[in-house]
Amino acid sequence: MVNFSGGRGAAKKIAHANSVAVIGLGRFGASLALELMSSGTSVLGIDLDEGIVQSLNGELTQVVRADATKREALEQLSLNEFDRVVVAIGNHLQASILTCSKLLSMDIPHVWAKALDDQHGLILEQLGVHHIIYPEKDMGRRVAHLVRGSMMDYLEIDRGFAMVKMTTPKVLQGLKLGDSNLRKHYGVTVAARTNDEGRWQHADAQTVLKPGDRILVLGPISDTEAFGQLPD
Repeated sequence: MVNFSGGRGAAKKIAHANSVAVIGLGRFGASLALELMSSGTSVLGIDLDEGIVQSLNGELTQVVRADATKREALEQLSLNEFDRVVVAIGNHLQASILTCSKLLSMDIPHVWAKALDDQHGLILEQLGVHHIIYPEKDMGRRVAHLVRGSMMDYLEIDRGFAMVKMTTPKVLQGLKLGDSNLRKHYGVTVAARTNDEGRWQHADAQTVLKPGDRILVLGPISDTEAFGQLPD
């Protein structure tokens, strides 16, 4: 079942542009789709709920009501011509698995899927989903790190390694980074800082940090977290 305006040709046209198809337009899917739109990406949004589809009409490049568990619907929407598809289906485990299975059988190069929990993620991994997203789990971990220290933001780049945004701690204020022995003493690196106009710029050995400067710090999670708790 597919219900949308513009016909197959409209979806086909989107697929050839800088585009992403987002299936499931609940809070996570809609937020993702709107953020993609704001960055200049064309978005085909798909959901089974007519109310959700109507609410996003005009907000996305194209939004349609369709049952993504049906291969015929996916083919009618030219999903096989998209390089990137995100399955952001909420709490319907079976629908998520069926949709991912259909997409993978269509040889789409990059399928991203939201996992409700570790068990769901394991099933998606066994199906062969290329990228698995754990929004609630990842957000919980991120907030936990922020709560523990004085960091302004925290991003786990990979297992065991993180990037932290924070204000310059006292131990670095007024020092050239090259004279601070930062990596030796704290196991971290300052990659960037804000200038007097508040714009980000690369940091190097000659950079001198002032009180209130915001900095980006890279390093192992335990080291970045400890560094993030230093007084400023």
